[in-house]
Amino acid sequence: MKGAPPGAVDTLDQFAVVAAFPEQVATALEALDGGIAGLPGSHEVDNVLVLGMGGSGISGDVVSAVASPLSPVPIVVSKDYELPGFVGPRTLVMAVSCSGDTEETLGAVTEAAHAGARLVAVCQGGLLAERAGEWGVPHLAVPPDIRMPRSAIGALSVPLLVVLEDVGLVPGARQYIHDAVNQLRRRRDQLVQAGSRTEVLARRIGRTFPLVYGGGPIGAAAAMRWKCQVNENAKAPAFFNRLPELCHNEAAGWGQHGDVTRQVLTLVQLRHDFEHPQIGRRFELVDDLVGEVVGAIHEVQAEGDGPLAQLFDLVLQGDFVSLHLAAEAGVDPGPIPALDYIKAGLARRA
Repeated sequence: MKGAPPGAVDTLDQFAVVAAFPEQVATALEALDGGIAGLPGSHEVDNVLVLGMGGSGISGDVVSAVASPLSPVPIVVSKDYELPGFVGPRTLVMAVSCSGDTEETLGAVTEAAHAGARLVAVCQGGLLAERAGEWGVPHLAVPPDIRMPRSAIGALSVPLLVVLEDVGLVPGARQYIHDAVNQLRRRRDQLVQAGSRTEVLARRIGRTFPLVYGGGPIGAAAAMRWKCQVNENAKAPAFFNRLPELCHNEAAGWGQHGDVTRQVLTLVQLRHDFEHPQIGRRFELVDDLVGEVVGAIHEVQAEGDGPLAQLFDLVLQGDFVSLHLAAEAGVDPGPIPALDYIKAGLARRA
């Protein structure tokens, strides 16, 4: 079963799209086999900025989580109209927009061009591709058959990692990608089966709201992806946070209202092998605090060789959980009328 379960509504075939995640990552890597022309050398770059919003912007969070521990310069993700003040001629700016027409990203990358930054555009086309041509900067094309930014996480993340390797900032990025493809295929083959662990977890979450916790940068990026996929696919509320940060604030907020929260919240903990040693202990202590005020606690463990493999493994599991939540609720995961409404409203007032 690579399509939707029997009886599910899935007009844009999102179950099949998610099942093809391993091939999307592999294809994105193959498309860059010849290298990328027009990139600066590592000696010309003092910092890296990734621009993007929503399903495009998550690629920056993926790259920052995986590459920051290896990069000799900071990798910053910005999801705003405005450009950070540090951007200048020694900044490598990678602008990511699946459509190429994301309002916030276009505004920020235009500012970056005026600031003299070194630019790379990752998109299908649109104004971003046009401006990349005008500016004479690399345009890394996203396959035109990808219909939704949230369906393009592999096609958008892989070019960024390859750019960082070719610039000389993140050696071994291509091997990370190869390892991720291998793990994604193993996990996909499990999850397309009827009664998979993600189908079971979705049923256990049911009509409650997922509260997703992840440890460190990898867990945080995965937890944010889970939250966003539940929002867009299941059209349902979801929340996320990261350890250790939540141990300094959010953990204090579960002391009251347990009679309410245990009826509406299910805690999902995303675990991986690249956590700081203290993160595991913190998860245990958070369990002690939260166990009485949520409906249930479920743990999802990543597998795979390398941080990208484990991050994408968590992403794939979360994507399937969100689709099964949609199927259980009789919701079509593809269309996103609420987001279309906001875009249309902005266009009318432009």
